[in-house]
Formats: sequence, structure tokens, C-alpha cells
Amino acid sequence: MGKPRVHRSARGATSPGDGGSGIPPLSDGEIHHLWWFIQGSIMEPDIRWRLRRAWGTCERHAWGGLAVETAFRHGYLHGPAVLYDDLMERAVRAFDLRGTWQARRISRRLRPRGPCMMCEMGLGPASRGAARAELLHQGRDPGEFHSLVSKTRAYWRRALCGRCSGDGSASRCRRHLVEDASRGVADLAEQRTLVRYVAQHLKVYRRSFVWGHHGTESEEDRAALISAVGWCSGWRPLISFLR
Repeated sequence: MGKPRVHRSARGATSPGDGGSGIPPLSDGEIHHLWWFIQGSIMEPDIRWRLRRAWGTCERHAWGGLAVETAFRHGYLHGPAVLYDDLMERAVRAFDLRGTWQARRISRRLRPRGPCMMCEMGLGPASRGAARAELLHQGRDPGEFHSLVSKTRAYWRRALCGRCSGDGSASRCRRHLVEDASRGVADLAEQRTLVRYVAQHLKVYRRSFVWGHHGTESEEDRAALISAVGWCSGWRPLISFLR
């Protein structure tokens, strides 16, 4: 199946950082694009650079994309593991900054430098695609994704942002950490520990896709992918999905 056409009538339906009303069902156009995207486009240097600059994608497309890929790949999430391992290593390096105005400098490093790539293409709730009905049905099946988040929940809950969830926890996603830092109320030491924890376990999970390391990951390592998506893009769609 070739690269899907993007119908521009959906432009403006979503915007960077828009959480929408939860995880899929995504539109036909979004699923069609994601099906094409996971075939290997995520590894292209230009696309990887755009994803790095934007810290991934907006909430809707980060969680929707992970759910769709989980459905298509039956939980074999090599592409997302590579992407988010890269993003979390970038976050670790940002927290290594020291000296004067540390919070402001870290905050500047954590801000996006570009828009959500899928939003910029006009892909949103109303976008259309030409994918086969059976492919769309498979992409919308939440079973594999629900199994992943349920089995790993005991571990990714540590990273759940207190402001996204409203539960008062001290953990912060990237966006809310930037907001806290700009107001001078961020606990950088605690957030640094969280980021390093996620990055450490995500690296193990990514390595488990390499020959000779298959099967070496734990549920805690798999949970780090969930934590990384939430940390980079926000948690509201996942919270809505689980409710």
C-alpha cells in the first residue's frame, strides 16, 4: 500500500499539544497514514529530526499512534522503542545542565522547536483515507494496547503526571514541568530522577529487539515506553482511555 494522500480539509482539527477526548478511534486518514508510517518511515533521518524537535507528536497522535502500532504489530514495538529511547536520552542530557538559571535553561531545552508532524499534515478527526476496511478495523482494535497498559500499570504509574491526572502526585510530564519551571516551582532533582529511571529501563527494552538480547526485557522495561510517551506528550488521552 502506497503513501496515503492527506486531505487538507482536516487542517486545524488538532493542534500541537491538543489532547482531544482520549485515544482512538482515530479517523480513517490518521490510521491510513500511521499504517504507512510504521513500515519504516520513522527511521528516516528527516522524520526523526522533526520528531526530535517536537518531542514526538501531540497527545492525540502520540497515544493514538502507539495504540494503532500495537494493534498492527501485536505488541512488537521496535520503532517506538527506538524513537522514545532517543527522546529520553535527550531529556537526560537536558537535566545535566548546571549553573546559573538552571531551571530556565532546562526549561528552554525541553520546549518543542516544531509542531506535531501529523497535525501539520492536516491529519485529524475528520481526515479521510483510502485504506481497506479490514485494515481500519484492525487499527481500531484496542485489545493489544489495553493488554500492554494493564500488564505494565504497576510500573508506569510512577511517571503519571500529577497535573494531567489531578491526583496531586509530584511527577510531571514534560509540558507541565516546563510550566512549573517557568514559575520557579519545579522540583528538578525529583524530575531528574524520574527521567533517568524511564531512560534506563527504556534502553533495556530497546536492546531487547537486538539479536542475542531477545526476551531480556521485563514488564518494568516495557512500561518505560508507556512512561516515555506520557512524559513527552502528556497523559490525558491514556487516562481517558482507562476510565
